[in-house]
Amino acid sequence: MKHWIPFLLLAIGCYVWQTQAEFFTSIGQMTDLIYVEKDLVKSLKEYIKAEESKLTEVKSWAEKLDQLTRTSTSDPEGYLGHPVNAYKLMKRLNTDWPKLESLVLQQTSDAFIANLSIQRENFPTDEDESGAAKALLRLQDTYRLDSESISKGRLPGAQHIVFLTVEDSFELGKIAYNDGDYYHTVLWMQQTLKQLEEGEPSAVTQAEALDYLSYSVYQMGDIHRAVDLTKRLIAADPTHSRAQSNLDYFKNLMYEEGKSDQRMDEEFYQSQSKEEVYMRPDNYLSERDSYEALCRGEGVKMTTRRQRRLFCRYQNNNNHPRLIIAPIKEEDEWDSPHIVRFHEMLSETEIGKIKEIAKPLLARATVRNSVTGILETATYRISKSAWLDDDEHPIVKRINQRIGDITGLEMETAELLQVANYGVGGQYEPHFDFSRRPFDSNLATLGNRLATFLNYKDEPDAFKELGTGNRLATFLNYMSDVPAGGATVFPDFGAAIYPKKGTAVFWYNLFRSGEGDYRTRHAACPVLVGSKWVSNKWIHERGQEFKRPCGLTEVD
Repeated sequence: MKHWIPFLLLAIGCYVWQTQAEFFTSIGQMTDLIYVEKDLVKSLKEYIKAEESKLTEVKSWAEKLDQLTRTSTSDPEGYLGHPVNAYKLMKRLNTDWPKLESLVLQQTSDAFIANLSIQRENFPTDEDESGAAKALLRLQDTYRLDSESISKGRLPGAQHIVFLTVEDSFELGKIAYNDGDYYHTVLWMQQTLKQLEEGEPSAVTQAEALDYLSYSVYQMGDIHRAVDLTKRLIAADPTHSRAQSNLDYFKNLMYEEGKSDQRMDEEFYQSQSKEEVYMRPDNYLSERDSYEALCRGEGVKMTTRRQRRLFCRYQNNNNHPRLIIAPIKEEDEWDSPHIVRFHEMLSETEIGKIKEIAKPLLARATVRNSVTGILETATYRISKSAWLDDDEHPIVKRINQRIGDITGLEMETAELLQVANYGVGGQYEPHFDFSRRPFDSNLATLGNRLATFLNYKDEPDAFKELGTGNRLATFLNYMSDVPAGGATVFPDFGAAIYPKKGTAVFWYNLFRSGEGDYRTRHAACPVLVGSKWVSNKWIHERGQEFKRPCGLTEVD
């Protein structure tokens, strides 16, 4: 409300000028000051009213956020485990708090502004808000969630129920639109309209949602419905600048298809009563359907016959000294390739310490470019990771030693312990842990049909600089339970392994011949609800010559 201040100063200035002109010497001139004072009182009241209105709005914000932060700080990871909460946190700090700052900057305490300015350095960016929004869209696809369920916060395993406002739904649709993702634009603009029709108050208008929706429907190839929606847009806002030209353009396209006015009217009438369901555009990932089905718990190929070959046992690795008194609990998860789970691998204390050490070191996880061999970030790997050396803490050294004891493999040539935390919708799409070498087509008969299916390409030796050979095996520790989503899945043979805090899974990436086992292509499914923490050890070939010697055949 800065415009009131100059007015006050102007009025006071007039009073000072008149005083210098010696008004007291003339009653006639003094009467002018009566009206000056009246104007001053009026402007002062308007200023107070504006300040009170602003403070009422700020107070409402503070009360709402006070309750919200009490809930969120009582269980930060649990709260952010709900992807809607995570998205709304990004949106609040990147969009809503700056709006509050602008409001308060109109006239307020310098201390608050100074504090807010300092804190803003740690606020998320536009990229963070957009990333959180796209994560919600990814979860929607993977777990086949309808927009209504997400907007109402109805997610499996969710502890903190939170709603998306009309503005939230509209913003999701806009982010999808700006990314050229018309499929999700349609879903979320439809949800925006539904919430408006249900009477939810909002600054977003029906015309704004219809504007995005009509054009996105056209981009999806449904011209008939685009005409329908554009007519609704014109009815909602007859002054809309583009609506009429869009309608004429859509009609011309229909005329080119040989449609008469009567035919178009019939189709328009029919389209008003039908709900169109659009197909999601094709994705670059060839095994998308099987991967996402496994993430939902569908398509798991665990048969009764296979299950009979799976056992539980106490394992002491041929009477290893440290395992004689306390053997590890081992459970078969899959027979071929052989995947085992070790129970009670990590204690609560060890997990807490590893997370404590890793948290300040976390940085965006990278992948190796298959062409250049350079590490880079990628949209298909959404997590942060840190690498811990034995020297970081005795617990790190103890865990690495335990992995060596259990597997019987050499740890000196293994990579550092990698700790990873997955964010909202965090995932790692299907990938190989090992570096692919020139492909021998004969291996297709050994169960590696997936290599051909995936358009196999050679890639640079990713581990040449290490001098330790390829990644022989993967040891994966689960350091948190995940209420929903976050499974480790193997699309080639239909396995899904779910996180269980304190356990670990282990498999070999290479056959005894040194050739890669392409069946081990796996993925970390998007985390639907919860915070997923893992740590893994990649064990290399060098040093294993006598611990896992070559076999007489190319396979085990």
